[in-house]
Amino acid sequence: MEKDIEVLFEQSATGDKDTRFQAYEQLIKMTDHPVDWAYDVWDELVERLVHSDSHQRSRAAQYLAGLAKSDPKNRMLNDFPKLWNVTYDEKTVTARHSLQAIWKVGLAGPLQKEWIIQHFTERFAACKSEKHLTMIRGDLLAGLRKLFDATEDEQLRETAHKLIESVDDAKYRKKYTAIWK
Repeated sequence: MEKDIEVLFEQSATGDKDTRFQAYEQLIKMTDHPVDWAYDVWDELVERLVHSDSHQRSRAAQYLAGLAKSDPKNRMLNDFPKLWNVTYDEKTVTARHSLQAIWKVGLAGPLQKEWIIQHFTERFAACKSEKHLTMIRGDLLAGLRKLFDATEDEQLRETAHKLIESVDDAKYRKKYTAIWK
């Protein structure tokens, strides 16, 4: 792995607030495309998914979601449950940042896209007892929208519309529909 990538990961974890954020932004941008260094950081990122610092958990989840498209060995098959677990984090902001990024796993291939659809659909139905129901559902629908925009898979549109139609409250149905206009 190139030294500058190592430095960015180090800065993302240990630098001052501005340095951490700048490193985070650069790494997120890098993971928008396949990279050849994914496995150099993979295991450490998986370990960080349960780190005591919520920022580390959130960033690790976001990086791994982005790196899924750089995973020819399909390690995500084993690590996805650990990544998905962060979307239920005790810290709302950590859970939401993870949930808002995890759609990227669906870009890694057909199986991974099916996981996202399945997990998002199940979570949409089951999250009625979660504290921030409206935000979670909005994040799920926005993730499906981003995946749709990237893949143009009509199954994603159909799934989203079925989820929206399942909402009883007209106010929220309208809000969720706006995500898909």
